[in-house]
Amino acid sequence: MTLIGHDAQIAAFREAADSGRLHHAWLLTGAEGVGKASFALAAATRLLADAAGPRVHLPGLETPEDHPIVNYIRAGSHPDLRILARLAKDKSEDLARSISIDQVRSLQGLFATTPSLSPRRVVIIDAIDDLERPAANALLKNLEEPPAGTIFFLISHAPGRLLPTIRSRCRLLRFAGLDDGQMLTALQRLLPEEPRDEIEALVGVGRGSPGRALGFAGLDIAALDQAIDRLVSSGDPTNAVRAALAKQLSTKASQARYEAYLERVPARIAAEARRREGPALANAVALWEEARRVSESAVHLSLDQPTTVFELASMLAKLAPASAR
Repeated sequence: MTLIGHDAQIAAFREAADSGRLHHAWLLTGAEGVGKASFALAAATRLLADAAGPRVHLPGLETPEDHPIVNYIRAGSHPDLRILARLAKDKSEDLARSISIDQVRSLQGLFATTPSLSPRRVVIIDAIDDLERPAANALLKNLEEPPAGTIFFLISHAPGRLLPTIRSRCRLLRFAGLDDGQMLTALQRLLPEEPRDEIEALVGVGRGSPGRALGFAGLDIAALDQAIDRLVSSGDPTNAVRAALAKQLSTKASQARYEAYLERVPARIAAEARRREGPALANAVALWEEARRVSESAVHLSLDQPTTVFELASMLAKLAPASAR
């Protein structure tokens, strides 16, 4: 697995692993979808491969695709790797609200025996934020007295909510969002069939998070951006673009695309503000503040969708040259 971005985090982990003084618990923090889970799995794979021998001589956290350890992990059958995440509810595709204490207690069976393929074991918890309080307390005992050879990767989107006693027993790695070039590379790899203009639109809506961008895949964000650009350039003097958008984005089936629109409008106004100065800049900043307020409250307050779409589109139209309006 070749990770995209996060070079500093990879270097810090490699330095610790190569030094022979690898901390037993790593807290991986950052926005959801930026690649923390991918990092944890890549690091776990490399650790288990190196421990099983012979050592891998590749940069970063890469492991050969044909390595036996990679095959075990890909098949979900590596006996020394355990991944805890929220489980699906009975007879449903919905996930449970939390990782239960029973899931954490199930680790004791893993720790009761020696590792099978090497001296190393790895536990990934995705995400530690999802542990119910009794489960967090149960995990704390393992962090305080870690089983020999065991490395924990705890993924957190909101580390401030964790028990201080858990945070204090971990080495922290903070993950920032990817830049646009890295996002483009990541999404082209993940969505090889998508056209270039759609990938570029997903880069914008993803805001540095490939996971977030994937949530908008298949929604024709490029066409949405084209409509937004028309509003900014033409001012929509006949209201035709505004009316069409309000109609397109007001159905139940278009909810995800509507939420993408709520993201794209403030971002587009901010981009326009960066190109302006003087009174035009002040106007754009005021419009951005209003668009952000409306967008942030639209879903939470269940604002009327057609009205909200039209209102935001009107803000975009105010950015057009006076002659166009």
